[in-house]
Amino acid sequence: MPTPGHDARVKLLVVIAVGLRPKDLANAPVLRGLGAHGFAAPLDTVFPAVTCSVQASFLTGLPPSGHGAVGNGWYFRDLAQVMFWRQSNQLVHGEKLYEAAKQRVAARTAKMFWWWNMYAPAVDWSVTPRPEYHANGLKKPGLYSEPAALHDELQQELGPFPLFDFWGPRAGLPSTQWIVASTLSVIRRHDPDLVLAYLPHLDYDHQRFGPDDARSVQAVRDLDAQCLRLIEVAREKKAHVIVLSEYGIENASTPVFLNRLLHEKGLLRVQQTSHGELLDCGASRAFVVADHQCAHVYVRDAADLQAVRALLAKVPGVARVLDRVQQRELGIDHQRSGELVCVAERGCWFAYHYWLDEARRPDFAPTVDIHRKPGYDPAELFVDPKITFPKWKVATTLAKKLLGFRYLMDVIPTDPSMVRGSHGRIYDDDDAGPVFLCSDRALVRDRVAATDVKAMCLQLLAR
Repeated sequence: MPTPGHDARVKLLVVIAVGLRPKDLANAPVLRGLGAHGFAAPLDTVFPAVTCSVQASFLTGLPPSGHGAVGNGWYFRDLAQVMFWRQSNQLVHGEKLYEAAKQRVAARTAKMFWWWNMYAPAVDWSVTPRPEYHANGLKKPGLYSEPAALHDELQQELGPFPLFDFWGPRAGLPSTQWIVASTLSVIRRHDPDLVLAYLPHLDYDHQRFGPDDARSVQAVRDLDAQCLRLIEVAREKKAHVIVLSEYGIENASTPVFLNRLLHEKGLLRVQQTSHGELLDCGASRAFVVADHQCAHVYVRDAADLQAVRALLAKVPGVARVLDRVQQRELGIDHQRSGELVCVAERGCWFAYHYWLDEARRPDFAPTVDIHRKPGYDPAELFVDPKITFPKWKVATTLAKKLLGFRYLMDVIPTDPSMVRGSHGRIYDDDDAGPVFLCSDRALVRDRVAATDVKAMCLQLLAR
């Protein structure tokens, strides 16, 4: 039930439709209609155009140089560790949308699966994936929520959150369906003023098959149907609606292995262990944190900087190698960034792989393990085609899990050449980039900058 004494109605719904492009609207009549009723515009995103960076810009109105989320992960120099997919709200600098909304219009916020979703006092209801890692090696689906009881209430109502449909070879529509249902449940129970919902599944097939494949087109149609469920409720409550994407996805089929080059040249060092070679960041003179079409290059000694830059600039697939001064052009000049930042050429993307001998690969390489891999790995969306009977291998591994034995779900290819889509660089083709849709023509403009989204949301909340 809505909180007693509060004006019980949603005022603004903001939906991130991951990977949605202007050209996709041809297969999305509901979203196309939203734009026709209000307005649709290309969205000028930030670099790198990846989830955590762009969402931080939506929330703060700042580029990565201001909010510090320089990628989906980066090198924590004081820990000598690469960390990806952190969730703490405190890692993002600057005033957030929900902080400003609470202060200015006393808005109550529900943040459903947006990133930076933990320990944000100004958010009243939040839910985010939080897998459970057991001491015996077992990994189980889990959620983190505020209030703490919320995720249990939602799972009692809707069934368990489908974590393995949220990321991995099975990733697809069920994750978006569950998030939509949970968002509608929170609206029904609490009627927040500001609702932030993140719908992920379009991203998966766009990366697997390329954004224009027939399977990706069907994913657009499925997204449209799920958005309708949210938009209909928003209309009933006379709420404003924004649907936007963080980035567009382009056809990309060429992985670029910068870490392997640095390893061959003796600049990157590995630690030999009983479970394979581990990237030894603190001992390396130079290494790369690969993140789609952006690569942060961390160079320990200034004396190596020019040589490393010259080496990487010659690599096919590298469009630019930015030093600190040039990083200002793209708003990525932050202390968390690499001393150098590489931008991929069109059709290319950066792979994290650093080992030179496949027999010495780390044991996590053929698994879905987003926290131990020192870079993004889109090959986690596939089952290794070299496995003769993949369903049998998965079934026998799951049997070990159910019996309580330790197990390794090593079914992911370590050859990422089957990936067909990527993102991260700034496109010069609006149709391939992200899109902004708004129900209110009063805010109409020809283009929308990612750094303007916060201010536009606050305008709508105040109307």
